[in-house]
Amino acid sequence: MAVTGDEKVCVIIAAKNAQDTIGRAVRSALAEPEVVEVVVVDDGSDDKTMATAAAADDGTRRLDVIRFKANRGPSAARNHAIAVSRAPLIAILDADDFFFPGRFRRMLAVKGWDFIADNIAFMEKPDPLYPPADFSPRARPLDLKDFVLGNISRRGAPRGELGFLKPVMRRAFLDAHALRYREDMRLGEDYELYARALIAGARYTVIESCGYGAVVRANSLSGQHRTKDLETLFIAERQLLSAGNIPPQAESAMRHHCRQIGRRHALRHFLDRKRDGGAGAALAYALKNPSAIPAICGGVFRDKLDAAHRRVRPEKPAAQGGLRYLLKTD
Repeated sequence: MAVTGDEKVCVIIAAKNAQDTIGRAVRSALAEPEVVEVVVVDDGSDDKTMATAAAADDGTRRLDVIRFKANRGPSAARNHAIAVSRAPLIAILDADDFFFPGRFRRMLAVKGWDFIADNIAFMEKPDPLYPPADFSPRARPLDLKDFVLGNISRRGAPRGELGFLKPVMRRAFLDAHALRYREDMRLGEDYELYARALIAGARYTVIESCGYGAVVRANSLSGQHRTKDLETLFIAERQLLSAGNIPPQAESAMRHHCRQIGRRHALRHFLDRKRDGGAGAALAYALKNPSAIPAICGGVFRDKLDAAHRRVRPEKPAAQGGLRYLLKTD
């Protein structure tokens, strides 16, 4: 069945030192009949990412591999890919991850959206052919309040923030509202873009069927953010709040999220001072920033409590070889 113009998808993959996984990601994207473009941006890798991506080409002339000489970050890589591509629908795929067969067919069967996302299967052992649970699509709208609340992390719970969702986005909506990724952000850039889209009135639909496989790695970039990255995310959210156009029902949720990021930044800054200059330097930082003391004390206490809990009750291995889903389903 031919793909109509409005259903054509461009898959964007920003990659840095991903030679072990980029081939699988590219092949999974090219396997989808709705995909007319796959744009890989090698973001300053010093391994064989570019060559490995090119080797995954299936001969259909849908693959474009671009290389940045120096690392510019995932936001810049994605923005460049958006600029050089043409398909009306844009899908983001991380270089570690892959699509399950039939992902876009299920998503495009739903009408009336600007952004649409499906469930994500987190797995320790990647298998693109592993059939995820056959959840009913059950499309539902996602508004700004629920999106922000879904990004407030909870200690002791597996990471499952809705910012992890990988929606298909309509280029026309992004262009109409001048929406692109903030290139100064290397943490939370997805959350910030989706929040701005929802503020601008995006119709964001979520379905429960699963078409995206995310590989869980201890050394993933999302788990290696710097103190500066937290600060940039904190500043970006404060800027969204200061613009004054947040719907009232969502503003309190966003302020809650912003406070959580601010507390994490204060604690990380304190620990950096302790690591680099010892306890005296850390104490001096706390005394110069008394408003940060509750976040520092609370964070240190919770970290020690969590460590003691892990010693007494070690974490049990995850079920089904580590497989879990982002969206809770019945």
